[in-house]
Amino acid sequence: MMLSPPYPCWDVIGQVTWGSCQRMPWLVARRYLSATPASPPTIITRFLLRLSQQFYDVEQFLNWSSTFRNRLVRRKNLFYGYAKQNYGDNIAAAYYILSLKGSFRFAGQTEWFRPNARGRFSYEFMSFPDSMIEDVDLSDTPINCDGLDNIVSQLQLRRLTLRGCPEVDGWFLTRLHIFSDTLEELDISHCPRVTVGALCALQHLRKLRHLDISGLPSVHNPGLLRILVEEMLPHCLVAGAEYSQGLEDTMQTNIQQTSINLQLQSTAPEAQPHAEESGQTSTQRQGQTQ
Repeated sequence: MMLSPPYPCWDVIGQVTWGSCQRMPWLVARRYLSATPASPPTIITRFLLRLSQQFYDVEQFLNWSSTFRNRLVRRKNLFYGYAKQNYGDNIAAAYYILSLKGSFRFAGQTEWFRPNARGRFSYEFMSFPDSMIEDVDLSDTPINCDGLDNIVSQLQLRRLTLRGCPEVDGWFLTRLHIFSDTLEELDISHCPRVTVGALCALQHLRKLRHLDISGLPSVHNPGLLRILVEEMLPHCLVAGAEYSQGLEDTMQTNIQQTSINLQLQSTAPEAQPHAEESGQTSTQRQGQTQ
């Protein structure tokens, strides 16, 4: 007796399940690209997202692009253990900063070490193995919380610029407590992942004297944020946010609510005589009825 072939519906269900599993990583990536306020998509990204809704090839291409980008960020933020073991903490930290196309300055020196437009740099910094880094500029670099392990040994760090870094978030700012005794100036302006809650991690930076929080897309009320930061760090000068920024909408809302309450209060006395008249009429009616 020959067995009948499996039902066709099971093949359809298997294909749908397999297709859903294949689409799941890209659905997560697409939700990140389109919904998160941390990194608003560009025109090209929005165009590709539009095409991905109709063509699976474009969807697969964007999935590969997102995976490749994440791998690239992880590779650039690896721990430089070999350089640390053979050349010391200072040289390893300097090499990591230059490899990210950042710049730095050793303590007690005026010369800045920075790569050229192609990302190439000179190895003259290896002549100062005993000098610690004092100023670091990592603007527009993919540094993240893991890459911070390469510079935590620089306990004389006074200025740190992270302007426009897309991977700087709350976890990154939490780890800055290592520099609580030395860090005096911090620039986190235009960092898309820095939120109001992430800034609470800066309360441990007791020596901080200047903080730039301008252009944070995840912050909708910069004026109120400045007040909160100044309460948290009373000796720190907060730049990049005015007290009036974001408070105008709140004031307009309060004014509208106050006007509504006044209107309600003005109509309330008018309703009371009507109620009394209706009460007298009902009493008169009851007397007439009796």
